[in-house]
Amino acid sequence: MGELLGLLKVVVVQGKRLVIRDFKSSDPYVIAKLGDQVAKTKVINSCLNPVWNEELTFSLTEPVGVLNLVIFDKDRFKADDKMGHAYLNLQPLVSAARLSHALRVSSGEMTLRKVVPDTDNCLVRESSISLINGEVVQSVWLRLCAVESGEIELKVRLIETRDGPSR
Repeated sequence: MGELLGLLKVVVVQGKRLVIRDFKSSDPYVIAKLGDQVAKTKVINSCLNPVWNEELTFSLTEPVGVLNLVIFDKDRFKADDKMGHAYLNLQPLVSAARLSHALRVSSGEMTLRKVVPDTDNCLVRESSISLINGEVVQSVWLRLCAVESGEIELKVRLIETRDGPSR
């Protein structure tokens, strides 16, 4: 395990237009993985547009990885059905944190960089990484892959160790 950069706080806000995996609806939940760390949201029963607003916390270390998300439909008597997956590359967030240290800005609000949708990410639309009162924050909508439809909204914050990311 590499150098600790800080804590990654991921708020799984909501899902939109998730696929039906039961008779008329689904009972979705999210499993988030960062390296060997795993966290799970609660199940929202009978809902294709769930609102979780749950915060999941991970330790962020070098080398910076990818946050992987898998959405499942909870089933009572058989294996849970997959409802899609998405991922978020965390390197832009860490690079923006390093930029904030170089600029020596710790209060107020400032956009540090923008990330645009491309073939290397699951972004639905452009996402800004901002410095808000000393915290590096990114709000994203991710398109679910390997499924007919579905998007998931996240709010990601990097709570840095005292020295913050260097290099």
